Amino acid sequence: MEEKRYDPRDRILKFVRRPDDLDPFPPEEGDQRLRAEMSCGHAVTPESITGWCRSLLDQGQYKFKCPAIKNGTREKCGAVWPYVEVRRLAVLTTEEMHHFEKVISNLAAAEYCEIQTCPGCKTCVERQDLTNLCVLCTICTEQRKTAYEFCWQCRNPWKGSAPRSDHCDDVGCINHNLKLLKDCRTTILHDVRGVSGCPSVRACPTCGQMVEHDKTGCKNIMCSRCQVEFCFVCLKLTPTCLKTSSYFEPCSDGVAPRQTSIPVWHRN
Repeated sequence: MEEKRYDPRDRILKFVRRPDDLDPFPPEEGDQRLRAEMSCGHAVTPESITGWCRSLLDQGQYKFKCPAIKNGTREKCGAVWPYVEVRRLAVLTTEEMHHFEKVISNLAAAEYCEIQTCPGCKTCVERQDLTNLCVLCTICTEQRKTAYEFCWQCRNPWKGSAPRSDHCDDVGCINHNLKLLKDCRTTILHDVRGVSGCPSVRACPTCGQMVEHDKTGCKNIMCSRCQVEFCFVCLKLTPTCLKTSSYFEPCSDGVAPRQTSIPVWHRN
């Protein structure tokens, strides 16, 4: 693939000659490639910003935050880059734009909507009440001239009384995420002192997303769905956990037991 470069005639971009803030390795002597300045003030090349933003999408994150370190500190910039800015400064190809926009739309839909395919008409249905598994499909109801309800969990026609949050009366209707929380193996966080017997899968205490720890770094993890950071060990939100502990030390309340319910995300 041909190397991406900025067009020096582009009058919209602000070009700079300093090193790429996203690249930890200094440029080779004589490197004359143009760098462009992002809205946050950090310099990038098309390759570095494309690679960084693609890695975020691969992690289930569609909000592009600058990872550069602020001058004179150890803090990350964290500024959010709008997609239109990323698209331009990354010099995305048509194929890359299609990929980025498809993934972004899917991740955004998963964050803000509870969407499932109706087993009757195969159209997408949004669930309004996140505590009720019995969902009415208005299209099927109109077509059949009678109320058509299906189970959000097993996606079969609804059986039994409603509303209900655990399962319908259909044989085999189980919450696979709850089963995963119950049966998953334990894991060891190698960089966290004095932690053992921690379940390898957790439900985010804010939105209920299933998450795993990669076993490296501190005990805290950022949920890719709601973007809330929490402690994988004690399940408290990070600011609360750090009041009585630290990133690499045992939690004051120890390891939280296996979860027996999945939190419902109450979006504000």
